[in-house]
Amino acid sequence: MNIIKSHFRYPKGQRNGIFFLLLFIVFLQGIFFFVDFSSEEINIVSQNEILAFQQEMDSLKKEQAEKSILKIYPFNPNFITDFKGHQLGMSTKEIDQLLAFRAQGKYINSTKQFQEITGINDSLLASISPYFKFPDWITSGKLIGTSTSKNSIEKSISKKDINSASAEDLKMINGIGEKLAKRIIDYRIKLQGFSFNDQIFEVWALEKEIANKVLQYFEVTKQPTIQKINVNTATFKEVLAIVYLDYELTKKIFNYKNQVAEIQSIEELKKIDGFPLEKFNRIALYLEAK
Repeated sequence: MNIIKSHFRYPKGQRNGIFFLLLFIVFLQGIFFFVDFSSEEINIVSQNEILAFQQEMDSLKKEQAEKSILKIYPFNPNFITDFKGHQLGMSTKEIDQLLAFRAQGKYINSTKQFQEITGINDSLLASISPYFKFPDWITSGKLIGTSTSKNSIEKSISKKDINSASAEDLKMINGIGEKLAKRIIDYRIKLQGFSFNDQIFEVWALEKEIANKVLQYFEVTKQPTIQKINVNTATFKEVLAIVYLDYELTKKIFNYKNQVAEIQSIEELKKIDGFPLEKFNRIALYLEAK
């Protein structure tokens, strides 16, 4: 009873303040329970964001699926390997039949003959045959028949100039892919063109067996135009840039030049102690004495 009486002992102004505070709290509670604060606009935006995200995911999945599809480039069906055959969708039996045929030294000359040898179905043949690329000596009709020896093939082939061969030409050779073809062309550019057939063996990481195959189809038929540098006026860096010269040999050349004041003939380089005589013909392609 004393507690209730103590409440009314507050001044009138404080009692009014307490009353309005309680009234304000009740008012806020009423708003909270009876007013809908959900926004249709927010829901719409959220839904649009979900749809946009879903479309982006679908686009990424489609792009990934396209990347996973095997890209087929023109190839010679005579040189299909086990791995290549499985990539193309051939069965093990079909691949074995092709390899057994090739082991006899025979070559496939047409799409029809490819189907006869391998036994692949029409649908698979229709999907891969547009990428068949037979050598010119087959498509031109110069070579007829299914069985030829290695020597007869070489005689039938009209060799192309290796200095004009493109990457696609080189990739026709079994064992040469995009990387090896680029490496051969890059080395050819560095040399300013192949001057000797055996320079193909100098290409880094090109196996001797593959290099020999290159020479079955290509050779140096026209000598390249090489920009020679004057050994008497060239800088150390210019001479060092020659493919066949290393730092030590370049240093010996310049020491010799300093001793004789001027080199009269490139043949004088043979007098340098430790000069690699087996490389002279190659080094002489890039140097002259004036």
